[in-house]
Amino acid sequence: MRKAKIYYKKDFAGYLTETDDGEYVFVYEDDYVQNHENQFLTFTMPVRREPYKDNRLFPFFEGLIPEGWLLEIASKNWKLNPNDRMGLLLACCQNCIGAVSVIPIEIEHE
Repeated sequence: MRKAKIYYKKDFAGYLTETDDGEYVFVYEDDYVQNHENQFLTFTMPVRREPYKDNRLFPFFEGLIPEGWLLEIASKNWKLNPNDRMGLLLACCQNCIGAVSVIPIEIEHE
């Protein structure tokens, strides 16, 4: 399982998780839902308490990943498969251009 904290500007917006089964889950943080109900990350994921789930990385997060020659450089520097979209998101998107930041969370394995 891989997980990240998602920030919108300086506000902690929620968690993005890739489960061991390959499912992606995004859930807005309760405080964010309560205080920023109209400040959604993308029109396709309005602020709500229920988690968003999909078998593919959500298009919004997919769009944060570099493309072309920058993707090639990132893949080689971090030794990541270009098809490992969550790995690339975690490695490349901590300081994105724009309002959203993706901060990896280290998960302790048992």
